[in-house]
Amino acid sequence: MSFQPVKFYQTGTFTVGNRLLEPDQRSVQANMERTNSLNSGHRACQGCGEALGARYAIDAAMHATNNQLIAANATGCLEVFSTPYPETSWQVPWIHSLFGNAAAVATGIAAAIKVKRLKGETKEDVRVVAQGGDGGTTDIGFGCLSGMFERNDDVLYICYDNGGYMNTGVQRSSATPPAARTATTMPVGAEPGNPFGQGKFVPSIAMAHEIPYVATATVADLRDLEHKVKKAMTFRGARYIHILVPCPLGWGSPSGDTIKLSRLAKETGLFPVFEAQYGEITGSAKIREPLPVEEYLRPQKRYAHLFGKKPAYETIVRLQALADRNIRRYSLLDKEAN
Repeated sequence: MSFQPVKFYQTGTFTVGNRLLEPDQRSVQANMERTNSLNSGHRACQGCGEALGARYAIDAAMHATNNQLIAANATGCLEVFSTPYPETSWQVPWIHSLFGNAAAVATGIAAAIKVKRLKGETKEDVRVVAQGGDGGTTDIGFGCLSGMFERNDDVLYICYDNGGYMNTGVQRSSATPPAARTATTMPVGAEPGNPFGQGKFVPSIAMAHEIPYVATATVADLRDLEHKVKKAMTFRGARYIHILVPCPLGWGSPSGDTIKLSRLAKETGLFPVFEAQYGEITGSAKIREPLPVEEYLRPQKRYAHLFGKKPAYETIVRLQALADRNIRRYSLLDKEAN
């Protein structure tokens, strides 16, 4: 069979697969030399946002470090679906830690690399990434993560936030949004779903540590995500990136809506997308015209109890207030477009 080159006609766009763009304009995923660090053959669910986030982030980190990268991975969905013993989908030096100590393990790796360089045993500038879900980051591993921040260890920590413990049955985590249904926050009672006022937003806590770099991103904006990972690798010391990764299973959403929901989370203001250096916000992804939160909530069965025969208008108003607060707090509104 003769080879037929693929033709792309959208030469003025930034589509992921467009290889007619100049090399410096292409995304990492559009580059034939991408590493495919998280390769095919893994067992993620169809439409898994975490699989997308991990592939995009680690490929970008590999690109930024000339493939000199070691990854430490907490227990969780990402670890389970990518490394069912004795198989693995990872094409990078990768170590599985316990549920709560990925940050500490990564710190140890970074320390060992530093010692080897000081002793002259290696000249390679190997960088370290730690990664985990919101359960292993905001809950179980929070102490180790805060310690990594406080010591300013030379590690990039990436949290893939799908809002719950999806691997063990969709239980609530401290990143579960208010009013969301999980196996432990059922849609029953006077205020069904996850209570308001609980949980934590770790990017703000990371900023309070005044570490060199903090950023949030979604899998809906590949270029923004890649830019932030590569930028993080230009800093030394502790860095933190928090990526929203929808989970079709836990969210009760169609597998084809992963990117759509990521975009709606950003466009409603419910998930603020920004970056900060040394405790101060330096930029944010602007919203031209904020969308009502209902557009984000309705496609997800975890919020179905808000739209029954008697819609929970008061709860929806409270969620809208949270989105509006994010827009103000992180300066998300594009004032020039309004």
